[in-house]
Amino acid sequence: MTDLGESLRDYAGLDTCALSDAIDALGGPGSGFGRTLGGATAAWAGARALGWAVTMRLAAGPAPAGSVHLGVRAIARSQPGNVIVVDAGDRIDAGSWGGLLSAAAAVRGVGGVLSSGAVRDLDEARELGFPVFCPGGTPRTARGRCHEVSCGEPVSIDGFQIAAGDLIAADGTGIVAVPRARARQVLAVAAGLARREAAMRDALLGGADPVRILGGGYEDMLTATPDRDDGAEQ
Repeated sequence: MTDLGESLRDYAGLDTCALSDAIDALGGPGSGFGRTLGGATAAWAGARALGWAVTMRLAAGPAPAGSVHLGVRAIARSQPGNVIVVDAGDRIDAGSWGGLLSAAAAVRGVGGVLSSGAVRDLDEARELGFPVFCPGGTPRTARGRCHEVSCGEPVSIDGFQIAAGDLIAADGTGIVAVPRARARQVLAVAAGLARREAAMRDALLGGADPVRILGGGYEDMLTATPDRDDGAEQ
């Protein structure tokens, strides 16, 4: 996964709605092309992330003696174009991520963090412009309460398995995960759908008749399923 940011450059403007629509066009959430994730939202207005997952999983209890703090190994593995995904077991009683981690990740060019648990120092993340997606905030430290047990292994977020290298998209509307092997096709279909909707929006803003623009053609946009392939994202 070299040149991660470069490989996503052409898709940086895509939002989660376009990716969700692409998944529907390709067969829906049960088709293996990905799904939307619940339970987490943008921690600050305007946060957006699109990148390849670096995964980590937490467990309850204090860290073993001599351990580095949770998240440090994930940051060390990351580069621009990565999004760190934290399986916190839906814990909300302690921070699964915090301000020092956000600072270190931001300097490294990490695209954001998605956690299934509460996150500390959300104001710091906003001030840094570092995108955070989580169920909510907490001032309580992870130290003595939870610790990292794996990095780079598959994790579960909202009941959906995410592997290292899978595509993560997150914005103010929601979160979408796409298996790495399906990412190229989902991105391409999403880009085509986004172009069509952009043209419709321009027409509507120009005063076009909504009945004509949003008639049967719009309702049928996702039913003409694109050709499928199994090509992995390059």
